[in-house]
Amino acid sequence: MDRPWLRKYEPHVPASLAYPEKTLPQLLAQSAARFPDRAATIFFGARLSYRQLDALVDRCAAGLQRMGVRQGDRVAIMIPNSPQYVIAYYAILRSGAIAVPCNPLYVARELEHQLRDSGARSIFVLSRFYPVVKAAQAGAPLEHIIVTNIKEYFPPLLRLLFTLAKEKKEGDRVDTSRDPAAICMPRFLAQAPARPAPVEASLGDTAVLLYTGGTTGVPKGAELTHRSIMVNAVQTKVWFNGQDGEETIMAALPLSHSYGMTTAMNCPVVLGATMVLIANPRDIKDVVENIRRHKPTAYPGVPTMYVAINNYPGVAGYDLSSIRACISGGAALPVEVQKRFQEITHGHLVEGYGLSETSPVTHGNPVYGENRIGTIGLPWPDTDAR
Repeated sequence: MDRPWLRKYEPHVPASLAYPEKTLPQLLAQSAARFPDRAATIFFGARLSYRQLDALVDRCAAGLQRMGVRQGDRVAIMIPNSPQYVIAYYAILRSGAIAVPCNPLYVARELEHQLRDSGARSIFVLSRFYPVVKAAQAGAPLEHIIVTNIKEYFPPLLRLLFTLAKEKKEGDRVDTSRDPAAICMPRFLAQAPARPAPVEASLGDTAVLLYTGGTTGVPKGAELTHRSIMVNAVQTKVWFNGQDGEETIMAALPLSHSYGMTTAMNCPVVLGATMVLIANPRDIKDVVENIRRHKPTAYPGVPTMYVAINNYPGVAGYDLSSIRACISGGAALPVEVQKRFQEITHGHLVEGYGLSETSPVTHGNPVYGENRIGTIGLPWPDTDAR
């Protein structure tokens, strides 16, 4: 097959890549060994190191096994971007189970369909969405509900202020004491062994059931293997020219979506990069403050995110120059949005394309080279297109 696009690859992008024969949880352990003290996540200013994250994933995976989760079982996650999401996702994979990300905006009917269709018997859920899970439980095979409060990984002062002023008002304070199916995540972790029993997961095994948007009907689960999610994370690293142990990635895209999963979570883990986790990407003041404070080098997003920053009052007063590269997906990127964002940040913003079934990125414009505005760019390494 003729692949004329290879001639347009940047010097740092080879036609074919060498992929590790490891699953993403194994690559997390590798990053923790290489960069133990580097921040894996930053959340409202609080940091978790790679050593801490890997230990929490171990304990959470052991907790799932203790609960009765076996290899191949489905475990759902209904949590916005936070350390708890990262811990739950990687723990599910490390335990040998299959992750089923759920959109935190789902109503009970939508969640019930996904739980029933996937066969998930366990779920990690943010406390404010616990009532939605309970409403969906009647028509789903749910047996275990692990409830986490958004404040659990806040810095101490913010946690106190949140408890006093916002927790009850925003629906995060829920009483699960009378629910035999529910357990709070801190207790779940405290009761778990420090390490899980080893599981032999093949790269060809299913790792994630990722539900499509359902634009042509009810959402359907795309079956993604350990190999496919690992490969796409490595491709993202190479396309962006990410340097191991040196990058900071803005994680504002929902991690429950394929695009955020790969570019804002799995790629950083492969890189040993820091994820700046944004729970509410519509809070633009929080977004620009995090960019100014934590200086991310990459910011994967969708056009509406870049529009919001372009139009944010006083954006010229923020130093956003740390951003080196952004890949935009999910919708067409208007040229005026692209040009304005590049003027503000002095970084490169290029358009790409993907779909849930491919984990998801298949195409992208060269980040630092020839960028053909109005196109989705070139097929990525080891990707054929017709």
